[in-house]
Amino acid sequence: MRRFFKVLKNEKGVGVVEIILILVVLIGLVLIFKSQLTALVTDIFGRITSQSSGI
Repeated sequence: MRRFFKVLKNEKGVGVVEIILILVVLIGLVLIFKSQLTALVTDIFGRITSQSSGI
């Protein structure tokens, strides 16, 4: 029984789990807003290209 509680108190893997959860949330947000992000990036690069030709 002591060994079970010792395993529960071990917090070495907590950072890995947190990072994985954050990555899952970020990937989910990218998948949900993929079309909006694509349009935004396309618009930004279009503006950069049009304004750089004037230099």
